[in-house]
Amino acid sequence: MGYTKARGFDVEAAKKLLLVSFFYNANVAFALASLKGVNIPMYIAIKRLTPLTVLIAGFFFGKGRPTTQVSLSVILTAVGVLIAALGDFSFDLFGYSMAFTSVFFQTMYLVLVEKSGAEDGLSSVEIMFYNSVLSLPFLLFLIIATGEFPNSMAVLFTKSSSLSFSVILLLSLVMGIILNYTMFLCTIVNSALTTTIVGVLKGVGSTTLGFILLGGVEVHALNVIGLVINTVGGIWYSSSKYQEKKNKLPKLTTDMVAHRK
Repeated sequence: MGYTKARGFDVEAAKKLLLVSFFYNANVAFALASLKGVNIPMYIAIKRLTPLTVLIAGFFFGKGRPTTQVSLSVILTAVGVLIAALGDFSFDLFGYSMAFTSVFFQTMYLVLVEKSGAEDGLSSVEIMFYNSVLSLPFLLFLIIATGEFPNSMAVLFTKSSSLSFSVILLLSLVMGIILNYTMFLCTIVNSALTTTIVGVLKGVGSTTLGFILLGGVEVHALNVIGLVINTVGGIWYSSSKYQEKKNKLPKLTTDMVAHRK
């Protein structure tokens, strides 16, 4: 329709993004599996370990050592998660294992998305397009292996007459598309680490709503202390990155003036 520009399907580009798609789908599968044994606030807290794993992965992928402020803020975020976990009396080994595995897969696909955008010059729309196409075989195998297909189709046809169900389904699809697009865009424009830290700050609202609306969660002082420390770490990171960019601007301006002279 001409609203955006993207190159046609390229087999070589698809091969390069095959791992991105695999890690993306594995992350979704393990994340959903973890919710069977982990409550929403603790799930979000565990996922907040992703900035630390992204920081470590970035170092091994040749991004260099981050500044002290960035490193300390990310470590503080991780410490908050561990404290919150100590206060979770509904500890479930299976749920926690699935959540930690999901953190690993999310780290890998975000780092690879950042790498693809930087090295291959792919836009967020193109990466999302390839990810969607390459995800189809994985998802098709999963729904057949788990027996969701064709059972889910029968349920879908039965529910389609309900207006509220149709509206909620449509909203979920649209929000999923927007989430993926903005996540890939943020990763390419900023970095994988920034995307995960933004996720930490977003998690403040999700955690609060999880405690209040969903119920069935036994709140302990360690939960609250851990989540507060976790949030402070996220805000500290954002502030540090903002200061870094602010300090770079005057230097760039000075260099340009000197070059003109």
